[in-house]
Amino acid sequence: MNLLSKKMSKKKLIVIQGPTASGKTALGIALAKKLDTVILSADSRQFYKEVIIGTAKPSMDEQDGIKHYFIDSHSLEDEVSSARFAREALEILGIEFQNHDTIIMVGGSGMFIDAVCIGLDSIPKSDELKAEVTKEFEENGLEKLLEELKEKDFAYYSEVDKDNPMRIIRALEVIRLTGNTFSSQRTRKPTPPFFEVQRFVINHERDKLYSRINRRVDLMLENGLVEEVKSVQHLKHLQSMNTVGYSEIFQYLDHEISLEHAVELIKQNTRRYAKRQLTWFRRHPDAIWIDYDEIERMIKKIL
Repeated sequence: MNLLSKKMSKKKLIVIQGPTASGKTALGIALAKKLDTVILSADSRQFYKEVIIGTAKPSMDEQDGIKHYFIDSHSLEDEVSSARFAREALEILGIEFQNHDTIIMVGGSGMFIDAVCIGLDSIPKSDELKAEVTKEFEENGLEKLLEELKEKDFAYYSEVDKDNPMRIIRALEVIRLTGNTFSSQRTRKPTPPFFEVQRFVINHERDKLYSRINRRVDLMLENGLVEEVKSVQHLKHLQSMNTVGYSEIFQYLDHEISLEHAVELIKQNTRRYAKRQLTWFRRHPDAIWIDYDEIERMIKKIL
């Protein structure tokens, strides 16, 4: 073990996970103040500086002087994949762990969190094939791609989020490139991280979580969500914009549905997204689930 490895072996990354609207942002900031440390945001929509309201991004006041990474760090036209996030996050952790024994990661994007905490498989990629599959998606929609995935890799088809075109496109890119199933190539063991990971998941009763989601959506509308979506309407073709809260308002702005229907769809799709997040978090038996409570009580349980 080299000197750097010895130094890093005692370092810890505390991960605060939770479904959307679960209160993880406030908990993460309070914990960071307690530990005098920094936060890495693992919310795949908060990276992008052009969108604020629909991503529930913490304001500078809410950040309360805590250094945050991966908030307003990229442009919508500069897409951040889970692989890129892991690469950039690990570089930051390598630097920040020289000054902190504990760092906090806060977010609900399970794939991005796992990319850092577990590592990524060394699966090959092809920009040319990715562009080819993406073009097919834009011209013909997701259904034909799902049919191909079902035929060529039923195992991955059975578990993938079928509303997420990025994952479908990635799987077909790899299948066409290698001639092998995507699922078989995901089983390679990644390189373990150079730090200890401790995961905590904020747990809510379902009805209370859904109520929080509905209130948050109403607040987003009051704070100007429609105007924000109008400001990025010229970017709606980007995969980073194919997301809950924006897709539905794009439909409204294109006169496909009423605003009232769009709002109901946002609430419904956000609830569905929260269910998928919770399913992902349950994949990790080492995660400690803590019931939502006063912040100081949750911090006490974590520490």
